[in-house]
Parts: sequence; C-alpha cells; structure tokens
Amino acid sequence: MQSITEIATDIVAREGGYVNDADDPGGATKYGVTVHTLRRLGMDLTGDNEVTDADVRVLTRAHAVSIFVEHYFRAPKIDKLPDAIQASVFDMYVNAGASAVRILQRLLNDMRIEVSVDGVIGPQTILAASRAIGAAPDHLVDAYGIARRNYYYDLAGRRPASRKYARRRDGGKGGWITRAEEFISQRYHLTETQHRERTAQWV
Repeated sequence: MQSITEIATDIVAREGGYVNDADDPGGATKYGVTVHTLRRLGMDLTGDNEVTDADVRVLTRAHAVSIFVEHYFRAPKIDKLPDAIQASVFDMYVNAGASAVRILQRLLNDMRIEVSVDGVIGPQTILAASRAIGAAPDHLVDAYGIARRNYYYDLAGRRPASRKYARRRDGGKGGWITRAEEFISQRYHLTETQHRERTAQWV
C-alpha cells in the first residue's frame, strides 16, 4: 500500500505546475496549492512580508507535498478513516475541501448509516465509515469515486465557467472526470458515449 507521502506526491504530479486561470476561484495555483491556501497558512515564501502570486511561483514540489500531508490529510483527520478510502478522500479534499467529507457523509447516509453532513471528520463519521467499509469494502470505495464524479458533473452543470474542467474541447472527458475515475474500478468507468450524453445539454 502507498504511504501518505507517496499519495501526496501523486496528487502534486496530477495537479501540475503554475496556473492562474480566471475561471478558477482558487486563483494562482501551483501543484494544487493556491495563493489563498498560502495566505491562510501565513506562508510568506519570498520573505517580503506579504503573500502573493510570487510566493505561489516559488513553491517547490516538496513543500507542496508537506502542505498536503499536514493540512489536507492529518488536520482534517482523513488519516482516521479506513485505509481503503483515504487516498480518494484525500485527493478530493485537495481539490474541493470540506465538500470531500460531505460527499462521504451523504454516501454513508445513503447506505443507511446515519451521520451528520457537516464536512467534519469526527468520531461519528469515523465510526460510520468503519462500519461501511466492514460491510462492503469494495462497494464503498467505488461508490465514493462515483459520487465524486457526480459532484463534478453537477458542479459543471450549474457553473458554466467550470465545464472546461469536466469536458475537453473535443467533447471527451475533462480532467475532473478522469481524476475521479482513477479511484473507481474500470468496470464503473463511463464510456465516451455515456460521458457525452451526460454533457449534451451544456452549451
């Protein structure tokens, strides 16, 4: 099984280098770390007493991995969830913050394991996830990945500016969808036809 550092390193590789997309609410981003994250953590990497795009530009891969492990894995207590689901929830937390936890909590409720949908991993969510993984380990992992994929489709459907992340210019699967499917068994991947059907109504 991969270590948490290896998982974080994969996330950094998946996120890519510096971008500053006007359609991305995160603003300037490098390796998945946004300028807002650096400001929240008070990380003045350039030493000029302010946190700006310049700090994002000098961020190293190793620093990004460290940020993810400490602030996106251990701090929200993803490390307390069952091992099998940690990588997918962690990857989603980097991408969508507390929404990653709410997706899991809604899924647990769908499985008739009652838990508050508050985006916080506490004793209730940890116990519920353990019960779910014990009852249906393969099902929970795939179901969470599918729920992630649905979240992306729904978000893009509601926010036209984000559709380019879910659908490529040629109509194929965008980065959001392929990212979610990395954590879903192959038999549950959508075909290109199914993907195009889901996005057919988008302008």
